[in-house]
Order: sequence, then structure tokens, then C-alpha cells
Amino acid sequence: MRLATTIRPYDWGSVTALPELFGTEPTGEPQAELWMGAHPGAPSTAGGVPLNELIARDPAATLGERCAERFGPVLPYLLKVLAIERPLSLQVHPTTAQAEAGYADENARGIPLDDYARTYKDASHKPEMVCALTPFHGLCGFRSPEAAADLLDRLAVPGLRHWIETLRTGQPPRPETPGQAAPAGDPGQALRAVFAAMLDDAARPLRAEAEAALLESQDSGLAVYAGIARAYPGDPGILAALLLNHVTLRPGEALYLGAGVPHAYLGGIGVEIMANSDNVLRCGLTSKHVDVPELMRVVDFTPSDPHRVEPVADGSGGYDYRPPAPEFALTRYELTGAGEHPLPGGVPGIVLCVEGETRLGDDLTLRPGQSAFVPAAAASPRVFGKGTAYLAQPGAFTM
Repeated sequence: MRLATTIRPYDWGSVTALPELFGTEPTGEPQAELWMGAHPGAPSTAGGVPLNELIARDPAATLGERCAERFGPVLPYLLKVLAIERPLSLQVHPTTAQAEAGYADENARGIPLDDYARTYKDASHKPEMVCALTPFHGLCGFRSPEAAADLLDRLAVPGLRHWIETLRTGQPPRPETPGQAAPAGDPGQALRAVFAAMLDDAARPLRAEAEAALLESQDSGLAVYAGIARAYPGDPGILAALLLNHVTLRPGEALYLGAGVPHAYLGGIGVEIMANSDNVLRCGLTSKHVDVPELMRVVDFTPSDPHRVEPVADGSGGYDYRPPAPEFALTRYELTGAGEHPLPGGVPGIVLCVEGETRLGDDLTLRPGQSAFVPAAAASPRVFGKGTAYLAQPGAFTM
């Protein structure tokens, strides 16, 4: 079922990247996210009917019994293509329990779903994975407190000393007995204390001083953060971003983000797949709604390395990405024009063409940027052609 899709014109998106990738005419406005799926915020349509309505009419045929029983009568994932021209929000996603509680609370308080100040758009968690189509980079997870302290120290701003010492010792600065070091504290608590202080309004003058030092620095290790400062001058998220790991993906490499992991994508084009949710809690680097108290309640301050997902070759031109999320999995097909790939039956899939030509069965051809929904009841689905295509499907049945 060929899909008609929506492109979201968020201000961080590129005006030219998606048109160049897909061979279409620019609209003159940013094209940030191409959505493919059944999320009610921007459902794809098939034959003029929203995909969420088609699923609701016949969950067994569209989703399959296993998927409908596991996730209910909804498509459990949302597929996107991101085209990032400048950094997007410093953000975190909730757990299912947090999303259910937050969604119920905002409903009870009568906050409309389309209200600017609305934080929870649905009752689902939002784990996600991005697979790079071009060189792609972002921030993901907290550095160790020691590494964060070293990076802040390179700014050479005396006013940052109390935060640097808090990160190094886990304790607020205090007089010490000569020759005796302060006791080590909890890394997560140290990161929490400094992160909160950086976002506090009282830190505005110190943030401005640190931002100026960042923009003047010739330190190549600070260049990424100087770029953030140029994109969002005066934003409280600039300094907080220095606490996060910087990660770079080459085309074909993937990154997974679970609940509570702070992150911000900075640049590049990628295919992104996630649970069917739009719950985002932001604290900076955005023109959208910011909710620092709720983000502080949800974010995980445990230092962690970025969670990369290694593709596994299937031996015939397919590469499987299997993150630890039951809602979604992704397969990349490098189609050579010879042979065909049978698709998993009995589960709902979305096929996206990103390069060349992708054929589904005997009578459906996809060009770059075009996609199709493969219902669970489709008989012997297969993909072939010449180019690159991605298949999204529920992860629970592909392990």
C-alpha cells in the first residue's frame, strides 16, 4: 500500500537536504522530518485514508495477531528521515510509567494536546534509533564527571571552578585539612547538581562568560560546542551540552537511545525509528516548549557510553539492526538488481526507498523518499530492485 507522507518544517531542518536526497523541488522552508507511520499527530495515508484508521478497521489483517495482541490495535513504531541543518533540542524521553502518569495528569488539568505548553502528547515511552545516511553527529548520554570537569577546565573561566570541583570530587567545594583530599561522592549526584545549576536562571551571568570563552577558544575539542553556541546564542543548554558525550556516525552506523538518556542531534541526515510516540522533554537549544522540572525528574544521570547498534549482515545484501526495544527493528537492503529479498510475513512493515529504485512485488515501484506499508496479511511480500531501501518492523518478533 503506497503511502502519502508528511514532512515537518521544524526550524532546525535543512531547506535543501531532503530535496537533494529525494530529487524533489525545495519548498523554500526547512524540511526537518519525513514521517511514515500511524501516529495521530501526522499519520501517513494509503488511498487517501489515514493509516491509523485503516489499522483500526482491521487490526488482524494490517498488524497480524501477534502484533495486535502484544501492542494493541496500533502500529507500534514510527519511521522518520531526519535532515538536520543546525542542532536540535537538548532532550530526554520518559519511561512508559512516566508517560502514562504525565499524560493522565495533563489530561486531567485540561491542557489541549496541541497546546504549546503541553509536555506529554501520548501515554507511550519513546526509545529510538537513528541510522546515518550521511556523516551524522550528536550528543548522547553523560560523560564521566572527571571527563566533564576536564572539558570545562579547558574553558579557563575561574567562575566554573566550583562546578569543576563538584564533578571531580562528587562534593561541593569546602575547606580541606592540609594534605587530605575531599571524599569521593556519587557520580550521578555530582552530574545532577552541576546540570541543574547550569540551567538555573541564577547562572545566567556565568553562562554568558563561559559562552564568550567558548566562542573565542581555538581548542578543537571545544569546536562542536562553539557551534552550538553560535546556533543558539544565550541558550542555557549550551553549557549543559558540555556534560554530554559527543558521538559521530558514519553512513550505515546506528545509535540507540533509551528512556532517560539526554541527547541532542547536531547535524546530518539519518533514518530514525522509534516507538509510536511524540513525548519529548526539553531543557534548551529549541524554540519549542521547555520543561526543566519535568526533565530533571525523568533524566538518568548515570554516566554512560553511547549505545551503538552494530548491523548484522544476512549474507544476501541485507543488514539487520536489532536494538533492545520490542516495538521496532530496522533492516537496510543494498539492492543490486540481482535476486530478491523475501520480507517477514505476519507482521506490519514499512519499506522506504532512499536511493535508486525499490520494487515491492510485481506492481509497486518506489523512488527515493517514497514508502509503502506492507500489511501483516500480505501474501509472500518481497523486495528487489537496484539501490538502497529500509524495512521497519516490530522488534519483538525479529530477535
